[in-house]
Amino acid sequence: MDHILHLKSLISGRTFRPDEIEYVDPEFGPDGVVDVVYDYDLIKSRISRESLRDNRDYSIWRYKPLLPIEPDAEVPPLQIGWTPIYAVPRLAAELGLRHLWVKDDGRNPTGSFKDRASAIAVVKGRERGAEIITTASTGNAAAALSGICASVGQANVIFVPEKAPPAKVAQLLAYGATVMLVRGTYDDAFELCLQAADAYGWYNRNTGYNPYMSEGKKTATLEMCEQLGWEAPDRIFVSVGDGCIIGGLHKGLKDLMAMGWIDKMPKLMGVQAAGSNYLAEAWERGENVLTKPAINAQTAADSISAGLPRDRMKAMAAVVETDGAYITVSDDEILSAIPVLARGSGVFAEPAGAAAYAGLVKAVAEGLVSADERIVVLNTGSGLKDVAGAMKGVELSGTQPHRVDANLDDLRRVMATL
Repeated sequence: MDHILHLKSLISGRTFRPDEIEYVDPEFGPDGVVDVVYDYDLIKSRISRESLRDNRDYSIWRYKPLLPIEPDAEVPPLQIGWTPIYAVPRLAAELGLRHLWVKDDGRNPTGSFKDRASAIAVVKGRERGAEIITTASTGNAAAALSGICASVGQANVIFVPEKAPPAKVAQLLAYGATVMLVRGTYDDAFELCLQAADAYGWYNRNTGYNPYMSEGKKTATLEMCEQLGWEAPDRIFVSVGDGCIIGGLHKGLKDLMAMGWIDKMPKLMGVQAAGSNYLAEAWERGENVLTKPAINAQTAADSISAGLPRDRMKAMAAVVETDGAYITVSDDEILSAIPVLARGSGVFAEPAGAAAYAGLVKAVAEGLVSADERIVVLNTGSGLKDVAGAMKGVELSGTQPHRVDANLDDLRRVMATL
């Protein structure tokens, strides 16, 4: 991997060779998050916007020279990435906007954005000869890892809170993962996973711990800007829990700026649930995320429930360095956004995905965006991940099914009331 200059500690600034450390800056333990630093001059000799135009690999692997893997690395067979981006003029008009898109990462193989990072985890784990790859998750990262592992026959052990949505647990079991339902929160599952990986020598995919996960997640912004003809949007709205997604989006945008492929940095708008708003609180109050204690996270949007965001340094930098903002929305606002987004765009989002749209609605109401801005909302997961959450959203919208007898006369009776 001659295109990687080094790994850089976000706390100390110290640099390491990729073979010198496995995950974090050892001086700071699990908080010692590092970033992958590339040789962009070398990468420019291997990939360009012109070469991408002729590339028929419509997956994250079209960006291989910008990823922390070898050029000839064997990659999983599932088609991950290059998810569709839709212009949504009706939703735009309702909000008084002129340019609005929804990028639907619910279309990834296991139904969520997390496939991007898990694909990198599988490549890196197998590169190191790992017998078992492990992760802790509220559900989506776990499903992503287990699904991609299944595609290559890789053993994996998953830690999720026992209250994870049944649909996500069903995915894990269907893929053949060894599943540990942890009696506790996501943060409890994360800590247990760290301990288990260390005790058993498993390869650890954990978000905000394994530096290569940001590199998988950044591919969404690489795609987004390419799909928009290399004209970067003005703002990107994304839900935030552990912080790795927004940090990854920021890394991708920095790559694009360094390569000279875009000429402006979009503002990243992080959206958090009111019951899990660690980063929004820290941003509003100017708190240091290294010293700010964990909060008690409670939200219907399980995918963004995190009492102590593990990638909080990258997540805070993503908003601060792009002149973006953190927005807090209630659970009712999140759930209500599910049918609104679905009816206005055809994209069916789980609560965490719909949170990004709820954040846009609030930002418009608060005058944080202008009508002429080009805005992308990122849906991070399929609504089929949490049908119970979707039904609550539908109930909040006042929509109910109609029960009819199996004859035309009774249908006429119901139609007359509509």
